Amino acid sequence: MEAKRALIISPKDNVATVLQDVEAGATIAARQGADVREVVALEKIPFGFKVALTDIPRGAAVYKYGEIIGKSSQPIGKGELVHVHNVEGTRGRGDLATQGAQQ
Repeated sequence: MEAKRALIISPKDNVATVLQDVEAGATIAARQGADVREVVALEKIPFGFKVALTDIPRGAAVYKYGEIIGKSSQPIGKGELVHVHNVEGTRGRGDLATQGAQQ
């Protein structure tokens, strides 16, 4: 079976965006330039969604575009879907600024 395609934007990224629907157990070939990293999908990942390229511990930064797009709200295993159920946004969070001022 041919590997499913995904795109890595930056070498710093720990997630890739899948370019086609991926079924659990399928191999994903995530490309960034000439570099290709393979990962096996642990669950179904719809087109346009993110897959973890490495194990991401709870509270760790999630990188896409070479930038932090949030932090993991639970451990995310290599090959798992990365989305709002396991990532907490950190940009534009006024509550975080308020908490920092109170501490």
